[in-house]
Amino acid sequence: MTILAQLGMALLGLAGVIVVLTLVIGIPLGLAWLLLKLAGANGNLLSASLFRKRLRTFLTVGSIMIAFMMFGLLSALDKAFSAGVDIAGADRMVTRHKVTWIQLLPISYLNRIRAIDGVADVTHATWFGGYFKEPKNFVATFPADIESYLRIYPELEIPPDQKEALLADRTGFAAGYAVAERYGWEVGESYPIRSEIYRRADGSDTWDMTLRAIYRPKDNQGDPTAVMLHNDFFNETLPESWRDQVGWYVIRVADADRNAEVAQAIDDLFANSPVETKTESEKAMAAGFANQVGNVGAIVTAVVTAVFFTMLLVTANTMGQSLRERTSELAVLKTLGFTNTRVTVLVIAEALLITFIGGLAGLGLAQLVVLTAGDKLRQYLAVFDIPDSALWIGIILMAVFGLIASAIPASQALRLQIADALRKA
Repeated sequence: MTILAQLGMALLGLAGVIVVLTLVIGIPLGLAWLLLKLAGANGNLLSASLFRKRLRTFLTVGSIMIAFMMFGLLSALDKAFSAGVDIAGADRMVTRHKVTWIQLLPISYLNRIRAIDGVADVTHATWFGGYFKEPKNFVATFPADIESYLRIYPELEIPPDQKEALLADRTGFAAGYAVAERYGWEVGESYPIRSEIYRRADGSDTWDMTLRAIYRPKDNQGDPTAVMLHNDFFNETLPESWRDQVGWYVIRVADADRNAEVAQAIDDLFANSPVETKTESEKAMAAGFANQVGNVGAIVTAVVTAVFFTMLLVTANTMGQSLRERTSELAVLKTLGFTNTRVTVLVIAEALLITFIGGLAGLGLAQLVVLTAGDKLRQYLAVFDIPDSALWIGIILMAVFGLIASAIPASQALRLQIADALRKA
């Protein structure tokens, strides 16, 4: 690609970001303007209050926007780390080396596990440490017994003709639609997958294979970024000392209520052997991986709580200061016939308007970040998007924080005595 073409694409991308950013900020402001117009005289009063101190209003909205942007991004991060737990099958268990995931298990364990009472099916996979052409192009690659793997993970959907071609070609591989789209892969073409861990018997770190199938997880219940290759083919290419070993076994039990019993039977079978095992539910395994980087949910909750508490103090202080500066104006409004309820509603509406403008803009910015940076992050995280629940929770929080921030100023406005206010003014 020429420098001119790269510059053109960069300018086009910048223009797109500017347009989206304009929409993100403009839509909440436009809605606010429309509501003010529909409110008639009350809208004019709200507008005058908001723009009485423009810089202060702008900074307050900005602080709220940043708070909700962090809330959106942290919610996406929490979903990314908990996705494996959410999609884990209740009837699936994982058997690995008792000490660490790094240590491998003998392939001979396969038939012995299959013979255990309560085991309905079993497959295996191995971490390959793959990348496409260059190390920066990470690809989550797994040599596996593909036929049994697809039986145990039926949510990985492949068109019948592609599945048939995949099973018939020992040098073929399957890729998730996300990784295929990222690198422009097409079915029927050959691509080099390199490993950071393994070497072939000839010393090469590259496996040239043909893409035979592209899978899509049903209802997004799975990782769309992985690559699966035939373990039989992979095993034959390795040096003799590395052959006939797998990373872990995945077991589907006939009755999920017997998970603990079957897990104990598997581990007892290999107790006191040179390679002992640890068997746990797929959900527990996924949670263990997530907890290796800490309790992400607790971290997110702590950070969001601190940010929102600070935001609440800022907003409440702004509303209180604004009310103190407008004490005489509110007294005049009451003199002109505005009831206590109407004045109080104006104060609450001002706080809600500020909170919703900042909150909606913040969630919009978070969504923009997810859209622009998501492709890069999905190389390492199977899922990275803001959950729908976070959007609804965000809207509820905007209303709650607006009401809390306006509580003290609203009560002061309700108790405001005309004579005292005018005398102090």
